[in-house]
Amino acid sequence: MKNWNTDVSSFKNKRGKIIWELSQLINYGFDDKQLSEKNIKLYWKELKPKLDPERARMLKYLIWGKLSLLPSKKSYWGLSPKINS
Repeated sequence: MKNWNTDVSSFKNKRGKIIWELSQLINYGFDDKQLSEKNIKLYWKELKPKLDPERARMLKYLIWGKLSLLPSKKSYWGLSPKINS
């Protein structure tokens, strides 16, 4: 994977490189690579904070079938709440 602002050879261990690469692929696109479900499950605790919250929510649902308890952004951009008069 090529990246213009990160020297991937500077990672001290393989684990750091894998986590960085997974987060880049998920957040910015896949090119011609595929994600490894095994690696996502293995590195999930370190990977989740580096992901866009909506993408992390989607992956959590697709891999484990769990819905997130985070409020949906849809209500944020929706109309203002009705005011009872």
